[in-house]
Amino acid sequence: MSDNRKVRVRFAPSPTGPLHIGGVRTALFNYLFARHHGGEMLLRIEDTDSRRFVPGAEDYIVESLRWLGIEIDEGVGAGGDHGPYRQSERRDIYRKYVDQLLADGKAYIAFDTPEELEAARAEHPNFQYDASTRGSMRNELTLGKEEAQRLIEEGNQYVVRFKIEPDQPVTVNDRIRGEVTVNSNILDDKVLYKSSDDLPTYHLANIVDDHLMEVTHVIRGEEWLPSAPLHVLLYRALGWEDTMPEFVHLPLLLKPVGNGKLSKRDGDKLGFPVFPLEWHDPASGAVSSGYREQGYLPEAVVNFLALLGWNPGDDTELMDMPQLIEKFSFEHCSKAGAKFDYKKGMWFNHEYMLRTPDTELARLFRPVLEQKGISGYSDEYVARALGMVKSRANLIPELWDQADFFFRAPEEYAAKDVKKRWSEEMPAIMEELITVLEGIDDMTSANAEKIVLDWIASKGYHLGNVMNAFRLAVVGACRGPHMFDITELMPRQEVIARLRRAIDTINK
Repeated sequence: MSDNRKVRVRFAPSPTGPLHIGGVRTALFNYLFARHHGGEMLLRIEDTDSRRFVPGAEDYIVESLRWLGIEIDEGVGAGGDHGPYRQSERRDIYRKYVDQLLADGKAYIAFDTPEELEAARAEHPNFQYDASTRGSMRNELTLGKEEAQRLIEEGNQYVVRFKIEPDQPVTVNDRIRGEVTVNSNILDDKVLYKSSDDLPTYHLANIVDDHLMEVTHVIRGEEWLPSAPLHVLLYRALGWEDTMPEFVHLPLLLKPVGNGKLSKRDGDKLGFPVFPLEWHDPASGAVSSGYREQGYLPEAVVNFLALLGWNPGDDTELMDMPQLIEKFSFEHCSKAGAKFDYKKGMWFNHEYMLRTPDTELARLFRPVLEQKGISGYSDEYVARALGMVKSRANLIPELWDQADFFFRAPEEYAAKDVKKRWSEEMPAIMEELITVLEGIDDMTSANAEKIVLDWIASKGYHLGNVMNAFRLAVVGACRGPHMFDITELMPRQEVIARLRRAIDTINK
């Protein structure tokens, strides 16, 4: 690759379902690399496999990237000068290069039916369509060009295969793994084009698009590494070797427990999402959980994913997007797979919740309140309530478990706390407390605390017993933030009403 070209990367998912979290990490690493070098990122949809197309998947991909803050400069949803950006809309472009490869003798037409291919596999274990077997198959190399043309004119379906020259070294220069050299004998004559749908396969479409869209770096998952030698040969066959992009194959995301690649089954088993957003399968109706709907902040998900297979070169863990962009380089990427530590992901979310302004948490918490049938509380009230309890939660929905008493009075009381904290004399003491509270002009936390504690001391009551009974009456259990912070925010008459209800119902 010429060093003076502007960095251009692409994220090129297939619309075959929800975007897996491994794909999200690939998109993120593309974005961080491009932004670090002042480059551009484009989004291309690779939909040449029409049989696997899933309605809604493309919109899901676009929305996922938008939620995560991964900005697309060009492509689907953004436009640009290199479109169209859906491969299904680029048939005429690909056909030109199919014809070029055929004319140059770098590819050939094959008519083998699925049944014939299956028979060859049954007869020859480890069958591979290549230089050693193509001479016994039904293709234009064995039938002749005139017979091949006659079959095409009669309407026979065919494929175009890449003609791999045998016993040649093929070297892939990978940014993370260095030089990887293989012998061409391990490669088969891959199908590049199918007449059945007039579309290329991934291999040809990928190369043509990367070249025409001026992609300088192909950053993708390790699972695509076996395809890289074939792609190198295709670049050579098309005469594009001088503009070949630099390859970067990222380490795999591994299961949290055991060996192997992270899968949806791991998430279902251990209770964490493997998709950025909730996904509703249009065929089965099944719903898969997403990080957004489970209450993760996008900044936390980005920070967590960035550190799976990469490090900044120091011990820094908490980094927002600008910091990640500044520090990012492939020199600190690992070759080995990265364990998907979902518990660490939850820790990141906790840390980002602590950093998030209370007003923003309140906005994110509104859907939870609506789900609970709670309304009528001001943004300021909700924000202040969440600010008191956010250190106790890891996810947005968990804030409800910590702050529910701010929004509805307890309907029952924790039995163990009642047994320990609500003695026979406590109703009378709580009646006195009501009188004390009604006489306080300034209900700010520090002032109310001084007055109430002075009253407890003057009466000779046990401080812990009275204050825990007070908390039990207002909260419903002996939990929650500082008691007088609660009573500063909660309307005085609501506090008194809860005390009266406790007096009337506990142990009655």
